[in-house]
This record gives sequence, structure tokens and C-alpha cells, in this order.
Amino acid sequence: MKTDSRLFELARVLLVDDDPTARLTLQTVLEAGGYHVDAAASAAEAVGKLDEQEYELVLSDLQMESPEAGLKVLAHARNMDYKPATAIVTTYQNANPAPRLPSQESRMLIKPEDLPGLLGKVAFLISERAARRVERELRHA
Repeated sequence: MKTDSRLFELARVLLVDDDPTARLTLQTVLEAGGYHVDAAASAAEAVGKLDEQEYELVLSDLQMESPEAGLKVLAHARNMDYKPATAIVTTYQNANPAPRLPSQESRMLIKPEDLPGLLGKVAFLISERAARRVERELRHA
């Protein structure tokens, strides 16, 4: 019996943050949670990675080298054919996302203060993306 090796692959997450401490901390937490994590320190680096590799989830800090850098990363991710889930990662509990971004609380992750909660939100976003992908495939079948 031949098994599909994709069944055993870790979900791929692209983490984008210009703060090296925050990036390394989140990467460590996500990898410990069972995810394969690629990290980028700038919007340009993230866009390059998005063009080279498929991700189930893109987590981006909002303000990096410019106030719009995170928005550019998320917009580029949403335009990819493979449609990864996207979310903002922020340090601020009462940060107001830009009006163009989904206002759902599940799309904003607070940098690790509640690690189980953060990992739960990541798992939710990835499963939500998988459900949308299956629905698309069924519509086109």
C-alpha cells in the first residue's frame, strides 16, 4: 500500500517580523507546536519567499520598514493562487487593524503572552484555509 507523503508534511508558516527577538521567539514557539516555519525580516524578503514556496499561513507584523510593509505582505499573500491564510502579529492588545484587513479577532495574534491560545489560533486559521480549499475543489470538480 502506497501512502501519500504529503499526509505527513508539517504545515508551512511564513513568519514576517523585523524584530529579531520577536521573530525568533515566535518561530521557536511555532516549530515547537509542530509547524515548519520560514522567517523573513522584511516585506521584500517575505514577497520573495511567497513567490518561491507555498504556505498554509502567513503571519506578518504590521509595521516594519514602513507603516504599510505588513499590509503589502498580506496583500501579496492573498493574491497568490494557492490562497494562504493570513493574520497580523502585533505586540499591542488594543491595536486597531487597518480598515482593509479582516476585523475578526481571529485574524490578529498578540505576540506570545498566551502560547496555547496563539497555537490554537494558528491551528484554526490553517484548518479554515483547508476547508475553503476543499470547497473550491468541490465546486470545480
